[in-house]
Amino acid sequence: MPNINNSLRAAADQFGTPLYVYDATIITRQYNKLKSAFSGHKTRFFYACKALSNVAILRHIHGLGSGLDCVSINEVRLGLHAGFLPENILFTPNSVTFEELVEAKELGVNLNIDNISLLERFGATFGGSYPVCVRLNPHIEAGGNYKIQTGHIDSKFGISIHQLRHLERVVKGTGLHVKGLHMHTGSEIKDVGVFLRSLEILFDAAGRFPELDFLDLGSGFKVPYKPGDPETDVATLGQQVAQAFQTFEKEYGRPLECWFEPGKYLVSESGYLLVNVAVVKQTTATVFAGVNSGFNHLIRPMFYDSYHHISNLTNPKGSERLYTVVGNICETDTFAWDRLLPEIHENDLLAFHNAGAYGFEMSSSFNSRTRPAEVLLQEDGELRLIRKRQTFEDLLAGQVDVVAEVPAQPA
Repeated sequence: MPNINNSLRAAADQFGTPLYVYDATIITRQYNKLKSAFSGHKTRFFYACKALSNVAILRHIHGLGSGLDCVSINEVRLGLHAGFLPENILFTPNSVTFEELVEAKELGVNLNIDNISLLERFGATFGGSYPVCVRLNPHIEAGGNYKIQTGHIDSKFGISIHQLRHLERVVKGTGLHVKGLHMHTGSEIKDVGVFLRSLEILFDAAGRFPELDFLDLGSGFKVPYKPGDPETDVATLGQQVAQAFQTFEKEYGRPLECWFEPGKYLVSESGYLLVNVAVVKQTTATVFAGVNSGFNHLIRPMFYDSYHHISNLTNPKGSERLYTVVGNICETDTFAWDRLLPEIHENDLLAFHNAGAYGFEMSSSFNSRTRPAEVLLQEDGELRLIRKRQTFEDLLAGQVDVVAEVPAQPA
């Protein structure tokens, strides 16, 4: 992809490194793939902004026609700030206080509640005056790394499907208006059958709730991380979901919307983390390429053992050698073990691919190293700064120095 490589090199020249760059064209492509795949049935998409919440990204996705899925009250506020209407925002928190739910209600967004005690309190307080969605746990173990599986029996997320009778009693006892049922089993799901099994469970539960407007399958669509990597076949899934809904709706008596919350699927492939090689260090066993970044900027390889393709933008056609690519954090801080890469020299520009989701969003200032800038590569090819690089002064912001100066000791 020579054009994107030229743009990435230009971004590094203009804004320095480490640097996150997001390609708006890729985000648009991914959203349009979903719209096309699910065109056979009325389907709404709510971008899961926990993946990447920069306001410029939110505004771009809003412009595509997407809604927004939020997991904290501040994400809700970001969404409203970015221009999303309250009715196009879904609030899907877990382990939050009742007060946070009430605050979201007062902002007018859709509430997705995953806790029976909170549902009971919400119903006792508001009755059926404010419709809610209920998140169920289907007890389906699916997805990539265990840390991103959310629908298994030991997961903290959702109300167990084995608690449906309890849930029904709460709804009837408080007069709650349940307008939607939700499930999300995890991330990086390759098998479309997982979604269909979840849908069958939702259909079975839906018969107990006569006022539903939608059924929500969460997301978890897998994107490829390296050549030959599988991805979720959303076109096939869209066809099968449409057929399943049409059959169920005859039994239910009226049409229902299908909702999804894609996050990584929309932004992962759009993102690149650009770094410069600080040192090339050969030991008795390994050749290290040490870069001017670390897991404080991209934690996924250390946290999830995730693979990120790496390009040498300075020497793309060099002879390949084995390198272990490491960061500058004072911990084991490895981006790639024994990776074949075009020969690397100090100051070469490297690009980590698939860095749009949970890259900057999970970054920190660990080791008092500053967080990188963010740049949007717009669809017209223009590079636009969308977050300034953090500075030393930013590290001090919010700190309160309460230690008085120690008086000088007498000689």
